[in-house]
Amino acid sequence: MRMVDLIIKKRDGHELSDEEITFWIDGYVKGEIPDYQSSAMQMAILFKGMTNREIATLTDRMEHSGEVLNLSHLKGVKVDKHSTGGVGDKTSLVLGPMVAACGATLAKMSGRGLGHTGGTLDKLESIPGVTVAIEGERFARQVNSIGCAIVGQTGSLVPADKKMYALRDVTGTVESIPLIAASVMSKKLASGSDAILLDVTVGEGAFMKNMDDARTLAHIMVDIGNRLGRNTKAVLSDMSEPLGLAVGNALEVKEAIAALHGNGPKDLMELCYTSGAIMLKQAKVVKDYEEGRAKLEEAIKSGAAFDKFVKMIEAQGGDISYILHPEKFELAKNQIEIRASQSGYVTSLNALEIGVSSMKLGGGRETLDDVIDMSAGILLNKKVGDHVDKGELLATLHTNKEPEEYKPIADDVKKAFVIVSEKVTPMPVIREIIEK
Repeated sequence: MRMVDLIIKKRDGHELSDEEITFWIDGYVKGEIPDYQSSAMQMAILFKGMTNREIATLTDRMEHSGEVLNLSHLKGVKVDKHSTGGVGDKTSLVLGPMVAACGATLAKMSGRGLGHTGGTLDKLESIPGVTVAIEGERFARQVNSIGCAIVGQTGSLVPADKKMYALRDVTGTVESIPLIAASVMSKKLASGSDAILLDVTVGEGAFMKNMDDARTLAHIMVDIGNRLGRNTKAVLSDMSEPLGLAVGNALEVKEAIAALHGNGPKDLMELCYTSGAIMLKQAKVVKDYEEGRAKLEEAIKSGAAFDKFVKMIEAQGGDISYILHPEKFELAKNQIEIRASQSGYVTSLNALEIGVSSMKLGGGRETLDDVIDMSAGILLNKKVGDHVDKGELLATLHTNKEPEEYKPIADDVKKAFVIVSEKVTPMPVIREIIEK
């Protein structure tokens, strides 16, 4: 078997066999197939696509290219949740403790932020003392005693994805739906959970800009998960504007704390209640979504969900005084107010522009080596559908950068708000639920 023949076969629109996909992935991970041939294959896949059977096989071979975690020694049905990325997405920090408080087991491995999208690990590390490098017996002990852990991925998981993504990033193949699906699902499957909920974001702040692409990706990933023996479902969530009001690591942690007290923004709470109800049903804790939502609402009302969050942070070495007293988080030295130039209604709030602006203020990374300013970011005062008077506060920028650096960013943030005279209705945060 020769790699060049497989490239030509896919280039001409034909299906690759299981054996041919195995030859490619195994050979590439071992260094027997060079980068340029793997890049050519990925470009052929971008143009010609793959069948669901091909994608499932690709995912399976990527999953088994390295260590595959066995979580059978952990209590209960292990549930995991994965977001395809967005702006202001602190859902895991709220949702994990919520479902754990209701009796599900969440053993979650998360990633870091890059570009305009935030990473759950970075948000956690804005809490002094928190470590996300937890493995082995300590990880098992935490999950079994508390019911939840959010940690970093081990370096031995899915080496094929690390190599392939590095190529995709520099060869223009990041947008390939089959490759996105295989990348996401190989990591989730290798992480060992029994059930997976996928949050596929759609809109300006997401990788999937329209519903058709988001729906296609979600259906493919749900099919992969179920083909490979995991209970997999998906929600399509709106990312045309940021989720919640806070964008930036410490700012988002404080919003997550407020949400666990029942005081979170409406869109964030709705996403957590809907997603959590699905996860509780997947974990066989409840018989239907209505029962699941009721349990989650009670976990918030009683303080049980917040208590789980405190215990998780304490178990991972964090200073819980910051959770109990969020005012302790250090603020950036500059807070720049953005005010409306006219009265009317916010008709759109560009999530991509807000995400990029937060990154430029110091709240994110342009490259993997960049150091994040945990205090930097943006607090929104208005969202789509809100009325605003001329001169009213739209947003506040938090940054330690100097005026010559942040003034152009402030202009960009102001332009992200489009204000019109007619009242508009915001898009619901849950666009669709996909169960098979």
